[in-house]
Amino acid sequence: MAGTGNGPTRIEAIDRALVLLDDLSRLGTAGSSLADICARVGMNKSTAYRALSTMRCRDYVQQDPESGNYTLGPAALALATRHLEGDSLASGMHPALVALSREVDELVHLGVMRGDRVVYLDKVEPSRTIRVWSDIGRTVPVADTALGRAILAFTAVERQQLDAYVPAGGPERADRLWGMIGFARGHGYSFEVEENEPGIACLGVPLLRGDQPAGAMSVTTFASTFTARRRTELLRAVRDVVPPLLPVGIALPALHV
Repeated sequence: MAGTGNGPTRIEAIDRALVLLDDLSRLGTAGSSLADICARVGMNKSTAYRALSTMRCRDYVQQDPESGNYTLGPAALALATRHLEGDSLASGMHPALVALSREVDELVHLGVMRGDRVVYLDKVEPSRTIRVWSDIGRTVPVADTALGRAILAFTAVERQQLDAYVPAGGPERADRLWGMIGFARGHGYSFEVEENEPGIACLGVPLLRGDQPAGAMSVTTFASTFTARRRTELLRAVRDVVPPLLPVGIALPALHV
């Protein structure tokens, strides 16, 4: 055990494990041999081997049986995912939802995809009343919502896979969804007008963790006011207000207004 002055205490064994995990996180799926790891981090081989073996027991590190290379294990890879999902994502994103709702005076939602549906994790109401069936915890079809389309667009989904998301709509509905996904991939956002609820329109923006969507946020308004000009105003507000308030590890795509 070691420390410096009045700063935090540093426990050597934990510190070594964190150094090794940090090194493995930079290597990708190919991993690295024990000798190369030790050369990079300046650690004795026997010390590094004991730390890596201990982390293997907890699935934070795994070792290829053929090459002997070490890589991050599933337990380590799951840490960020669990942190940024569910309640953690909702609590981390709430200040951004509040600020955006105040800026545009519209209803703002946060959602994640579960199977072929979107689950509402959070919502912030505007000063005016917009009646929408969007209670926290409620689920809605991915294909019919701006939230769902924004998430789908930033996955690796292909046209032939879309039938799974529109089982009752047939190929015409899947083709239409494919066109909307193409729009979202090119513009950074999605939208829908009266497809989820009569009289209501939504604009959805994905929330990216690396190059994968962790969820999406949306601005909900009346369909009668959702003009091209208003859509541009909303996008500019998202682009200007949201990024400084995003939790660590979450980013917006480029938004083409």
